Amino acid sequence: MAKIYFRYSAMNAGKTTQLLQVKYNYEERGQKVLLLKPAIDNRCGAVKIKSRVGLESDAMIINQDTNLIGLVTDEEVNCILIDEAQFLSKEQVLQICRIVDDYNIPVIAYGLRTDFKGELFPGSEALLSFADSIEELKTICWCGKKATMNTRLVNGKPVYEGEQIQIGGNESYISLCRKHWREGKIRP
Repeated sequence: MAKIYFRYSAMNAGKTTQLLQVKYNYEERGQKVLLLKPAIDNRCGAVKIKSRVGLESDAMIINQDTNLIGLVTDEEVNCILIDEAQFLSKEQVLQICRIVDDYNIPVIAYGLRTDFKGELFPGSEALLSFADSIEELKTICWCGKKATMNTRLVNGKPVYEGEQIQIGGNESYISLCRKHWREGKIRP
């Protein structure tokens, strides 16, 4: 029986590295993987998913209006892997439910749970509601505690106001424990 898996964390926990490892495992066994990436994440070029440790793979780019069901009806797919799943729409998460339920294809979605303000992303909220399995991937704050919060940096200082989505990596965000996120303390 196929399931929806939502694997979430703060930034820099290795979500993309794990996704690419899962892709490799399926393909090593001769199975077809559909690797999806929201178009809004343009950090590594149009069709690349790249981890911080250097692993990378081509991916199919999806937009907010892409019908995910249409991607699986024409070909044999053994698994769907989605990077940056927080950028999915609720409608796309409901489409994932249909893919799993009607086509018996497992979907593993990797993404952030919350934004830099501590608010759920729409895709993450829907995945937390509808996923069969929810797993937190862990990373650490500079103090050694588990980091659960994403802190946006502007000129090296934490900010708590602004648009929910601003694409960036280590130059724009840091993962902190809740206490240091609340205090705005980004280093000892």
